[in-house]
Amino acid sequence: MRRGGAARPFGLVKGCPVLSPGLRLYRFLRGAAPGGTQSIAGERPAGRLAWLHAPDAAAASAFTPLMARLRDEGLADHFLLTCAEPGVAGTLEPPADEPALAAAFLDHWRPDFCIWAKGGLRPVLLYAAAARSLPVILTGGEDPGLGAGRIVPRLMRGLFAGMSHILVTDQTAARAFLRVGAPPARLEVAGRMEEASHSLQVPEAEREALSRILGTRPVWLAVGVPEEEEDLVIRAHLKALHGAHRLLLILVPASAARIPTLLRELPGRYGLETGYRAADEDPDEETQVYLAEDDEPGLWYRLATQVWAGGSLKGEGPMRHPFEAAAAGSALLHGPRFGAFQTALERLQAAGGSRLVTRGEDLGDVVGDMLAPDRCARLSQAAWAVSSEGGEATDRVIEALHALRAPKGLRS
Repeated sequence: MRRGGAARPFGLVKGCPVLSPGLRLYRFLRGAAPGGTQSIAGERPAGRLAWLHAPDAAAASAFTPLMARLRDEGLADHFLLTCAEPGVAGTLEPPADEPALAAAFLDHWRPDFCIWAKGGLRPVLLYAAAARSLPVILTGGEDPGLGAGRIVPRLMRGLFAGMSHILVTDQTAARAFLRVGAPPARLEVAGRMEEASHSLQVPEAEREALSRILGTRPVWLAVGVPEEEEDLVIRAHLKALHGAHRLLLILVPASAARIPTLLRELPGRYGLETGYRAADEDPDEETQVYLAEDDEPGLWYRLATQVWAGGSLKGEGPMRHPFEAAAAGSALLHGPRFGAFQTALERLQAAGGSRLVTRGEDLGDVVGDMLAPDRCARLSQAAWAVSSEGGEATDRVIEALHALRAPKGLRS
């Protein structure tokens, strides 16, 4: 496996790095360099250090299962996680794409290898890595994000020559990377990075007890429901009850402070028999709405065949990650406001793994329609496939790093 191999853009004049003409042109066209200057805080730990770089918080989170694999496989003892999105917990900002800062960063941390996620490539920093023969693997590549670099093709070819593997998500991404100079021999479609598991803990004794109580009753869950969506969810339940009189709604409001009001209004204003989990009330045959707080979400996901993502119609977006429903085997219903989960919901939509409800008055009809087991099964199976993909890309990174260690490869 080749290490390095890129054109060396740095010279040294009295200890200061000097850029090649190509990189100077790139910097001129790009304008101000992105990135922070705080990435050299702290001491480098002893042992094998893996540098993982993500362009945003979602990609940084997706590194979690990869880090576990790297440790289990004996490929890394410690991790340096940088993220281009400022303020992401557990990460440092990468250095600005400037020669002195890139050199100081690499000289301080001396990583054994680098795994770069998705795109957002920084030529100065990556050229500095290549000049030190630092192995770099790109995984989950989507968009090179090189901007002005597209009109400096020779520079870009040199940049990619310093990467041992360029693992991209799909053929569209492959074409984007090829257009800016990625060598076909090192480019491979390997899918997305594996995301951290969204499977929630479930108290099995409680689940079994409630399952026995509920028996064959159909159950749907509305989780993280803000006050402005409460009425539409309750009216949707009333509408769905016309076609399924034994239907139970488990309602988890966004704020537990709303529960006393709901305990009054559900029976008084809407005429619905109501139980409350925190009062040790079980949902008997007469219970039509079961109120719960947001401390046992895994339990409710497992009991419900379909889940409404509260906040996605009148709020600022879902309160909980949409993959939680997928991990529990529940079908996901949601509105058009994706909030912080834009990428996840777009992926579910594209794969037919969720159902979009654009108007509150339609929710009751959708809930009734989704009581058909085959419709729920199709959505939940598609959602499971989306939420669990990524193992192949992780495996390819591990295989590539093992190959780099032999015969001379990585430092051990």
